[in-house]
Amino acid sequence: MTESTNLAETEKKIFSLIKSIKFAMLTTTDTDGKCVLRSCPMINRQTDQFNNELWFFTKRNSPQTKEIEKSAQVNISYSDPSHSSYVSVSGTGELIDDKAKAKQIWSDEMKAWFPMGVDDPDLILLRVTLGSAEYWVSINSYYEQM
Repeated sequence: MTESTNLAETEKKIFSLIKSIKFAMLTTTDTDGKCVLRSCPMINRQTDQFNNELWFFTKRNSPQTKEIEKSAQVNISYSDPSHSSYVSVSGTGELIDDKAKAKQIWSDEMKAWFPMGVDDPDLILLRVTLGSAEYWVSINSYYEQM
């Protein structure tokens, strides 16, 4: 098997694991310059393996959006203990104000945070472009990086 085949298979496995895990933790760097990391839960809305992107809804005025505006480097971690599967993704976060994209990936469960739906003035999209990723399947202690 060639290295590119291995990479493609690893990428496919990582995206498969991510798609199967509904919740993730977004980690950003605090804006006060003290190198403090802050994590918050997110609901995985869309995975785009072709473009190496993950999409989330977030609040326009949240601490995380302010931190991403100052430092775009983020980490998204996924955990599925019931299947002993774990994924860590490092990448670049970008805040996107795109109502058409929001409609495309909208789910009614998001009304808990955005009662006005895609017209909620506090709604903004977060696109994370993957830089690197790794996963663990701990039943057999398997680990791989992308």
